[in-house]
Order: sequence, then C-alpha cells, then structure tokens
Amino acid sequence: MEKQNWNLQPGIQMDPKLAEDVARMACALKSLDVYTSMLLDDEGCPEDLRQTVQEGLDAMARVFQW
Repeated sequence: MEKQNWNLQPGIQMDPKLAEDVARMACALKSLDVYTSMLLDDEGCPEDLRQTVQEGLDAMARVFQW
C-alpha cells in the first residue's frame, strides 16, 4: 500500500476505499486551487470560480487532515 499524505479528521468515519477516492478528488481540487491562484494575478480569473474552489477546499478540510 502506498503511503498516504492525509488522515481523516477526528470523528470522521469512512470506508477506507471511499476515503482514498475522496482524497484523490481533494488533491485534484487542491491542484485547481493552485491554478486559480496563479490566475488571480491575471484579471481573467472569474471570482465565482475562485469562490467555488475555496468552498471545496474548506469542505475537504472538514473531512481530512493534510
């Protein structure tokens, strides 16, 4: 088994396979955050995209410890 870079927050119970799948989505969301952060320097980044990404990151922080 590959070493994971995350743990579930205390009190969160989830099937290990489901947690692994959700963690992959969370990592993709974090990558999107990096991308949108780079675009923030460019005026072409819509605010609603930045807000959507931030809401997703906040949700993942409630589930995982990074």
